[in-house]
Amino acid sequence: MRLNYLMLMPTALLAPQVLSAQTSADATSASSAQGDVSVTIYNNDLALVQDVRRMALPSGRSRQEFPDVSARIRPETVTLSGEGVGIVEQNFDYDLLSPASLMEKAVGQTITLLRTNPATGVETREQATVLAANGGVVLKIGDRIEVLRDDGLPVRVIFSSIPPNLRARPTLSVTMDTQQGGARLVTLSYLTPGMSWKSDYVALFDEKAGELDMQGWITLNNRTGTTFANARTLLVAGEVGQVQQRYDGYNRGRPGPRGNQLGTESDGGEQLGDFHVYPIDGRTAIANAQTKQVSFLDASGVPAERGYEFRNGWMESKGEAESAASVLKFSNARAAGIGAALPAGTVRVYMRDTRGQAQFVGESAIPHTPGGSTLALHTGDAFDVKVQPVVEKRDVITSDEWTQSERWRVTYRDGTKVEGMVERPQKYYRTQMRYIVTNAKPAPVKVDVVQSGLARWWGWRDLRVPEESIKGVQEDADSRRWVVPVPANGRAELTATFLTPW
Repeated sequence: MRLNYLMLMPTALLAPQVLSAQTSADATSASSAQGDVSVTIYNNDLALVQDVRRMALPSGRSRQEFPDVSARIRPETVTLSGEGVGIVEQNFDYDLLSPASLMEKAVGQTITLLRTNPATGVETREQATVLAANGGVVLKIGDRIEVLRDDGLPVRVIFSSIPPNLRARPTLSVTMDTQQGGARLVTLSYLTPGMSWKSDYVALFDEKAGELDMQGWITLNNRTGTTFANARTLLVAGEVGQVQQRYDGYNRGRPGPRGNQLGTESDGGEQLGDFHVYPIDGRTAIANAQTKQVSFLDASGVPAERGYEFRNGWMESKGEAESAASVLKFSNARAAGIGAALPAGTVRVYMRDTRGQAQFVGESAIPHTPGGSTLALHTGDAFDVKVQPVVEKRDVITSDEWTQSERWRVTYRDGTKVEGMVERPQKYYRTQMRYIVTNAKPAPVKVDVVQSGLARWWGWRDLRVPEESIKGVQEDADSRRWVVPVPANGRAELTATFLTPW
C-alpha cells in the first residue's frame, strides 16, 4: 500500500458511524472574483491562500479591490506581486453588508419607514432619524421617540444608499503604483485562520487472523466565511510555528498513547522542510461552512495483535483489582503493508461479532507517526483481565546497607587534582510488591504490568531492583515493565523488590 495523491471519493467505510464524503463540485460559483486559487492547509487552524488574478491596471497610482478573500484574512500577511506593480496602501473591509450592519451604519441618518395596513393594503411613508441600534432600533419620528419592533404590522425600511465601508463580500482594497498600464497577472497571497484538516482512521481487526484492515480519511473544515471554488489544495502534516498573540501561562503537553516505538523508515512521499505534504489530486471546491472528507489510506492484511497493559502509578496497594487496558498493536512499516507516515488523528477500531457484523470496540489518538513505527492503541478497559497491586512489606534500609560516604575529585585547568571524601549517610527504603493478575477468558493472555512513579522529579533517581520473579525492562527512570503470562481461566503473580530513596 502506498500513500499517493489524495483522491476525492465517495465514502465506503467499514462502519456506518463515520460521516460520508461531501462532494462539492456544484459549489463553484461563476460570480466569484477569485482567479487561479491554490490553498495550502495546515493542521493548526491556518491556511495559505495564493490567488492569481488577471487585472487591467492603469499607469500610476490606482485603488484596486480584491473581493472574495477570506473573511478572516490576516491583513499583515498580505503580499501582492506582479510585473511592474508596487503596493502603496492596503485596507481590508471586513464589515459585511447585512440588515443589522446597515442599520448600525445609519445611526444619525434619515431613513424611510414603509408601513402597509393589512386590512386595506394602503401604504404610508414616514421619515425617521435613527438614534441607536444597540440590541434594538430607536427612532425619532417627528416629535415622538419610537422603538422599531415586530408588532405584527408589515414594516419595511428604505435606505437611500449603502455606506461606502459596507461590503457584500469580504474585500481587500489596495492602492497600487503601476509603472506601465495594461493587463497582467497579479498574485495575491495571505494567511488565514478558519481552515484546518485532521486525520481519522477506521480499523477492522480480525483477532483470529491476527490482521487488520485500515482506511484513512482527511477531513477538511472551512470556517473562513468564503468559498474557494476550483482550488488546488495541498495538506501539510505538522504544526508550523506561529507567534502567539497571547499567553495563558500554561504550557499544555501532548500526551500520546503509551507503547509507541518510533520508526526510521522514509515513505517516499512529498515533504516540505520537516513536514509531510499530501496534495489532493485535481481541483476541488472548498465551500464555506462545509466539512469535506477525502480518502488517503487503504491498507489490508496488516499484522496486528491484541494485548493488555496495567500501569500502577505508585508503589501502593489497591483495595481491589482493576481492569487492564485493552491494547491493539500493529506497525506502519513497509513490510507490514502500510509503508507510510501517518498524520496525527483518531483511530476507531471495530471487530466483527458472532453474526459477522462490525461493532465498535474503542478508539485512540495517535501523534504524527513516521514510517516503520510500532503503534499501541489503548482502546478501552478489559472486562475479564484484572490486576491488583499489593505492598507486601516496606521498611527502612540503614546507612550500613546503602551509602555512608562520598568520594570526589576535582581537576583544574592547570592539571592540579584535589580529592576528598565526606561522610554522607542516607536513608533508603525497601518495598516488596506483589501484583496479582487474573484472567477469566477461555484463552491464555499476556499482560504488560508497568510500575510507574519510580523517579520523582524532585528526588535523586537512584533506583535498584534486586529481586523480581520475572525479568523486567526499565523503560525509563520512572517506569519498569514486565510481561506476565496468565493461563486461561487462571491467575498469575509477579513479585518485585524496589530500593528507593523515598
